[in-house]
Amino acid sequence: MRSATPDSLDSAPADDRTTKARIRDSAIACFAEYGVADTTARKVATAAGVSAGLVLHHFKSMEGLRIACDEHVAAVIRHYKDETLSAGPQLDLFAALRDFDSGPMIGYLARVLTDDSAVVAKLVDNMVSDAEVYMQHGVESGMLQPTDDPRSRATVVALWFLGALVMHRHMKRLLGIDLTDPDAATDPAFLNYLRPMTEIMGSGIYTEGFATQVKEALASPTNPDLEED
Repeated sequence: MRSATPDSLDSAPADDRTTKARIRDSAIACFAEYGVADTTARKVATAAGVSAGLVLHHFKSMEGLRIACDEHVAAVIRHYKDETLSAGPQLDLFAALRDFDSGPMIGYLARVLTDDSAVVAKLVDNMVSDAEVYMQHGVESGMLQPTDDPRSRATVVALWFLGALVMHRHMKRLLGIDLTDPDAATDPAFLNYLRPMTEIMGSGIYTEGFATQVKEALASPTNPDLEED
């Protein structure tokens, strides 16, 4: 094994990202810290070590920068979820959680999802579509049960998780875990979230008998408000 020299210990790893990628990543961190309304091109430029003009040169506008951030965050999460759900039942869940280096991306989502805009609507739509794909891979790998309505299931699950991010301050207050913390998976309080989530998503909260009753009722609803057109 190659021994470490004093120089190699003192030197930080070279940043081989493009300038555009550095600006995007700095913007994600700024949006996570300041929110949408208070993040400016100047703040992003300062964080990235470039001029404000260069930010606008690469992304044309702050909305263009937001869209680039959305696309990058969604792509990283899609890749992680797809890789995880394709692993099969032998997956080491805790190792997978620890190995996911989210940085400020989860905090970014918690901030931007509160912005009622077409940009956020597109982000959510894309993340739901991604969820439908990687959940199908989970079915194929033997991790998830099949469903007759994969789109609706993906929508509900995606919105549950995204909603938990928006409500992260209440999650911290009630369960002691901050889901936006990049090190959340190593916090013992994370089990306060993971255990009930696994119970609900895994074995479910209905008894087998009641679950059957509900399924039968939904298959032929007697309530006219629930009947399909």
